[in-house]
Amino acid sequence: MITVEEAKKLIKENTLSLTPVILSLNKASEHILAADIYSNFDIPAFRQSSMDGYAIKFEDKEAELILVGEMAAGTQQSITLKKGQASRIFTGAPLPKGADTVVMQEKIIRTGNNIKVQDERLSFGINVRAKGSEIKSGELAMNKGTLLSPAAIGFLAGIGITEVEVYPMPKISIILTGNELQKPGLPLNFGQVYESNSYSLSAALQKEGIVDIEILTAEDNLQTLTKVIESALKNSDVVLLNGGVSVGDYDFVIKAANACGIEQIFHKVKQKPGKPLFFGKKGNQLIFGLPGNPSSVLSCFYNYVLPAIKMLSKKEHNLIEINAELTHSYKKPAGLTHFLKGQYSNGKATPLNAQESYRLSSFAVANCLICLNQEQEDFEIGENVNILLIPN
Repeated sequence: MITVEEAKKLIKENTLSLTPVILSLNKASEHILAADIYSNFDIPAFRQSSMDGYAIKFEDKEAELILVGEMAAGTQQSITLKKGQASRIFTGAPLPKGADTVVMQEKIIRTGNNIKVQDERLSFGINVRAKGSEIKSGELAMNKGTLLSPAAIGFLAGIGITEVEVYPMPKISIILTGNELQKPGLPLNFGQVYESNSYSLSAALQKEGIVDIEILTAEDNLQTLTKVIESALKNSDVVLLNGGVSVGDYDFVIKAANACGIEQIFHKVKQKPGKPLFFGKKGNQLIFGLPGNPSSVLSCFYNYVLPAIKMLSKKEHNLIEINAELTHSYKKPAGLTHFLKGQYSNGKATPLNAQESYRLSSFAVANCLICLNQEQEDFEIGENVNILLIPN
């Protein structure tokens, strides 16, 4: 067995980012840019009014001005202002030629076709968006490595970008093992349990923006599991096996992985829950053998699988680890790192009830995992411990 720190280090050393792809902008949200983007245009491409009002020559601000036409957003026609003239203008519209300032419509007095400016604070160029004030042609618009947030997507669309080079989200296969599993909604027969791991893992993956998720099932026999793993490896960047990673008579994951040519990086970690965790790879494909118990699955997912997935897609590991004070004492044997389901608030972490690895009720309300180090046995009230905040 290896330590938690050693397991995380091995995963990091054996995980390479995926090859960048070209995506249309409307499908690139939450991806990481794989190349710098430069603007092909001045944005705005013309001098533009920032509000509804009247376009004037600033030098005419004291004069009574004659209105000559109007400029609406989207107009293809141009007006040229002469001395003593003004034009009605609307937000987003191009300025008439000769105009340099826009007066708010509330700051004029209009009599028929004439206007008089009533704005003591009027300054040259006010309420005018200069050509290229957002970005100039040839200028760097966005750096490689930027997360494409909704605002970033909108900005790129606003400068005319239609597709981007990004690191793709990984394709994930979830393989469920165990003859005892029954699909929720069907009758629960003697000896069966409702399968929940595919639901929790799929939800966690979708929260990361991953939608290419395949759910596969395998009976508890070596030949079937080997075929299912081989099938998953044809299309997936990451394979998540659920159950069958221990040493029981019906635990075939290790043998099936070997039969599929998967290189074992490690098997078993000094931790609770999730001690039987398996990690291997085939080429650049990652294979995780997760324990079958629901809490063990999620604990291993947040500690090991999610960081690896973020490395594949070049995302920063945004799981937050901080120190917090324990609100209750806790005793455990030395030799294993313990991950306790907990509630974090105002600098304090409270271990929840129902810590057993088969129980999800406490995980359902937990917002952190309390990480108790391997060798320490007794943890006192008020003691500082490391916690991992669960993405909300």
